[in-house]
Amino acid sequence: MPNSTQAIHDKLKALDITLPAVATPAAAYLPFVQTGKLVFLSGHIAKKDGKPWVGQLGKNMTTEEGKAAARAIAIDLMGTLQAAAGELGKVKRIVKVMSLVNSTGDFTEQHLVTNGASELFGEVFGDAGKHARSAFGVAQIPMGACVEIELIAELV
Repeated sequence: MPNSTQAIHDKLKALDITLPAVATPAAAYLPFVQTGKLVFLSGHIAKKDGKPWVGQLGKNMTTEEGKAAARAIAIDLMGTLQAAAGELGKVKRIVKVMSLVNSTGDFTEQHLVTNGASELFGEVFGDAGKHARSAFGVAQIPMGACVEIELIAELV
């Protein structure tokens, strides 16, 4: 059973989170596409103070900083998901999260970085926030961002 919109709103308020409006795509794609009850959210890059959160894990960023960046992306993703669904109470389940971490060849904590997003989805959506996921290390992300995450959700 999905959470009520009010319960999710209360959780976000308790966490002092305000969801942003959907960002304008930086290239030729849509921020989200719905097919049936599934909504596919395009990759969102980490932002800090409204600009790309630039850095490379293992070079000039720590795992904890990367985790904070992933959490920030989760907030942006929820803003897009709210726009796609109309209200977050219509989210039946976060199905899949795919995370790309801009990291050096010897950095191996991509999964811990991605926990920044996964843990927040669990806090906000409860059991409906538990999801399958992948976390990859990549050589670079658009605009030098440290992390990019995409998401698939099921709506009621």
